[in-house]
Amino acid sequence: MKTKIAIACQGGGSHAAFTAGALQTLFENNIQDKFEIVSLSGTSGGALCAALSWYALKKGENPAAGRLLDFWKDNTAQTYQERLFNSFAINTLEFTSKGILPQFSTSPASQKFKKLMSFTTQTLGLRSGFTNFQELLEAHIDFQEVASWGVQPSSPVLLLGASNVLTGKLWMFNSSHEPIKVEHILASCAIPNIFPAVEIGEDAYWDGIFSDNPPITELTSPYFVGLENLPQEIWVIKLNPTRRDTIPVSPDDILDRRNELEGNVSLFQSLQSVERLNDLLLRGAFKDEFLHEMGVQHPIKIPKSFVEKEDKPYYIPFLEMSEDLQKSLNYESKLDRSPESINRLIEDGKKQAKTFLETRL
Repeated sequence: MKTKIAIACQGGGSHAAFTAGALQTLFENNIQDKFEIVSLSGTSGGALCAALSWYALKKGENPAAGRLLDFWKDNTAQTYQERLFNSFAINTLEFTSKGILPQFSTSPASQKFKKLMSFTTQTLGLRSGFTNFQELLEAHIDFQEVASWGVQPSSPVLLLGASNVLTGKLWMFNSSHEPIKVEHILASCAIPNIFPAVEIGEDAYWDGIFSDNPPITELTSPYFVGLENLPQEIWVIKLNPTRRDTIPVSPDDILDRRNELEGNVSLFQSLQSVERLNDLLLRGAFKDEFLHEMGVQHPIKIPKSFVEKEDKPYYIPFLEMSEDLQKSLNYESKLDRSPESINRLIEDGKKQAKTFLETRL
């Protein structure tokens, strides 16, 4: 019987190109044949990669056949004008973070901002898909086709993390509860100072980094994924570094570290919850009939580098960036769409996934 796995993809803007590279190698090695992928979850850029993989699997495709990397190629600055626009934006952000340039705040929901983006796109001759994220998504996922599928309770289940701006609660868009829409991915990726809140019905949503980054505990809940889709292992593709060698002092370093900590806090809280349940299970704290009702037979394996003690039987390693790459990135690089940056992230993702598989298979 195949081991049931869930793959959780952390968010981090353009850094999620690492996730695309990692998933590319995992699927090239046909993990979908060696394991039963019961669920995929993601937030922000991780939601994007999880959704592309889920869509391919549901269509009976291998996600490594091109869907993942094709998206990131289209998302990359390709023309001279796009590279110029990207460099200007990233350099301006870096100078602002360092205090060299003053910070000007503009609402992404304002008509002035929208007109400025439209003027920039037309004047510089940028591809519309380069500045229109929804158009880019719809070029790679046929959401009308997804709508025709209806609710998808069978594996793999897709969970996308978002934050409800009005209620203040975390939210999960769930393929086993409703058809996945382009608005769901847009909501999970809606960084407040870049994108306006995504309105769905009477609610509005921002980036899922404020809630679950990525969804973890929901992957272990029959309510969210169904009894038959409870995983035995959770593979976490992690973007934000855990440790830092020095105390941040300069304004830009403080911003970088704050962003890293914000990106990790919900992940570690979720993994702590799973670890606590595992410990209670191992110590016989639950009645057999309750465990049977919940579909639980054994502890769920979680990342080894998260759990402190080495004598626990439910370890697997994180799949995360090389240390050198982590140290070379900053907050602004999460918005960098230059081919050099995106390709470097993808290649490191491929390399780290290969190492991961060597230890897991």
